[in-house]
Amino acid sequence: MRYTAWILHLLAPLGAWGVFAIAFADSALLGMPVDAIVAFYVYQDHRGLLFYVLMASLGSALGSIPLYVIGYQGGEKVLRKRISEERFLRIHRSFERHEFWALMFPGMLPPPMPFKIFVLAAAVFEMRFRDFMAAIFAGRFVRFMALGLLTLWFGPQVVGLAATLFRRHIFWVLGAVAVGLVVWLVLRGRGHRESSLGGSSASR
Repeated sequence: MRYTAWILHLLAPLGAWGVFAIAFADSALLGMPVDAIVAFYVYQDHRGLLFYVLMASLGSALGSIPLYVIGYQGGEKVLRKRISEERFLRIHRSFERHEFWALMFPGMLPPPMPFKIFVLAAAVFEMRFRDFMAAIFAGRFVRFMALGLLTLWFGPQVVGLAATLFRRHIFWVLGAVAVGLVVWLVLRGRGHRESSLGGSSASR
């Protein structure tokens, strides 16, 4: 709590842009209490929810660029030192199947998910920079929007509760997120098919 209060004191001169700064620093440097900061800003200014979510997501995406550069210029050795060979191959396969989801999905999850490992892996496996930025922004947007909404309902203490839930029930949380993504993809695909059929019927 003291550390978070100290960070908030440093961010005070930046006003609303403090969310962008802390998210950028969290991605570019060591881990920062970004969730607690976002929750604080949202709780203090309910109307600014979307702005804070967008700024935090953008800050996270831009702050990941230095790690992308490191990975792209020979970060495979760094990555292999941090994870086992088995996990390296598993992550590689996930990027080969669908690199966007392989990066976006971890970006949606709070600590202790080691997100920087996936950021580095994306560069090592030569993910397009445009897709890299889009995947991080999308994943972080989902994460911070969910955090913001929970903060409005339950207050900023939800950050601690969410962290405890994630640590104790990580597989249930991951399963729930995976089911949600599958449902969303199915509904999205159905919507595209219906619109295509509607367009075909109208052209006859």
